[in-house]
Amino acid sequence: MTFYIFLIACCAAASTGILFKPGSWYAALQKPGFTPPNWVFPIAWTTIYLLIAWAGYRLTLLPGSEVALALWAAQIALNTLWTPVFFGANRIVAGMVILTALWLVVAAMTLLALQLDVITGLILFPYLGWLSVAAALNFSILRLNR
Repeated sequence: MTFYIFLIACCAAASTGILFKPGSWYAALQKPGFTPPNWVFPIAWTTIYLLIAWAGYRLTLLPGSEVALALWAAQIALNTLWTPVFFGANRIVAGMVILTALWLVVAAMTLLALQLDVITGLILFPYLGWLSVAAALNFSILRLNR
């Protein structure tokens, strides 16, 4: 049952992608050559959201995981916020600020998770890696579209 609570939170974050689609504004932006094809994003995020939910659930089973769980809550809030700010409000700089904060929170959560349970920490590595790609992409879009 607890896993499903984390999964619902991830689905809520993912739903912002349905509400705030990239659209013509994003299509018109100059993007770097390393921009993944559009079809990659839903596959990557679906996989990552499942891993995030699984990691959150595993954290609930570990004694001393309160700080890691607080970081889990912070990351899902920041994750949910990025899409409406970047795609909805078309705020590239604000999106970069949110993404930087998100990356830092996920990095801290991953380090704490690794200390508590190696498997749970490793489950979060794809998320941190994808956020690194997203941050590089957001930053490059910012630079190319001043």
